[in-house]
Amino acid sequence: MNTLRSVLTQSEKDGVAVGHFNVASLVMLKAVLSAAAETHVPVLVGASEGERDFLGTRQLAVLFKSLRDELDLSAFLNADHTHSLAKAMEAAKAGFDAVVIDFSALAFEENVARTKETVEAIKAINPAILAEGEIGDIGTGSEIHETAQNGFKSLTTPEEAMQFVHSTGIDVLAPAVGNMHGMLKSMVQGTMKKHLNIERISQIKEATGVFLTLHGGSGTDDDDFRRAIAAGINIIHINTELRVAWRQSLEESLAREPNVVVPYKILPPVIDSVKRVVSSRLRLFNAPEQTGQDGLIDPSHKKAS
Repeated sequence: MNTLRSVLTQSEKDGVAVGHFNVASLVMLKAVLSAAAETHVPVLVGASEGERDFLGTRQLAVLFKSLRDELDLSAFLNADHTHSLAKAMEAAKAGFDAVVIDFSALAFEENVARTKETVEAIKAINPAILAEGEIGDIGTGSEIHETAQNGFKSLTTPEEAMQFVHSTGIDVLAPAVGNMHGMLKSMVQGTMKKHLNIERISQIKEATGVFLTLHGGSGTDDDDFRRAIAAGINIIHINTELRVAWRQSLEESLAREPNVVVPYKILPPVIDSVKRVVSSRLRLFNAPEQTGQDGLIDPSHKKAS
């Protein structure tokens, strides 16, 4: 099977990005992997500390591997937003393919020191694991916000990005480039979109030469996604859009069947709803120039090798 590093390398050569989707339940996991099977492109499944605590870190790893192998997918598991050495090591020991080491709320020097320590620890467990570090503030929580959060408008500079990468030994960098965790209500309603600083992405890519992740992708303008990928973004995180689809579809399913108490009769429409969101994003991130009116990807661009 391909490694995550080889998939990212090939995706970068092809001018596409790997979609990353968070899961907090079997419903979400089945939806994401079903979408990957439908679109025939690589996918990253993510789970934050909170999501891993709910699902179980080892339990998620086993479920993921079972479904991935059954569907024969190029799929990888990421420990998203990990805030401690212990949690990072737990994910590495459970067999995760990547860990997002997030000490971005700390002062730069402490972020560097703790990230470096964690990189060394998880690579001692599995040298092939990809370590991601984060600098800059893009807000917190994949949630719906009434108004834009304050205090995270400063962008990551190419100089600090280069220093951070060289000092920590990370494989992947998550910078602040105009992105924001969560969505505004206006974004959910479709009246507003997030916009990215494409020039800053290019500058950081040139300065660091490592894989770049865009966190907080939900609600971003489609053309900004395309331009960000061309500028050097390799992984795009989508979470809030999935949660919105999950919540809305669940409410509709319950309303349609007020007397049904059987979960496996209520939940299939929810899986389908989340799957549609994931499929549409995977098509956008993977060779969007090859996407025709029918929304299907040209088979010659199906999977990174």
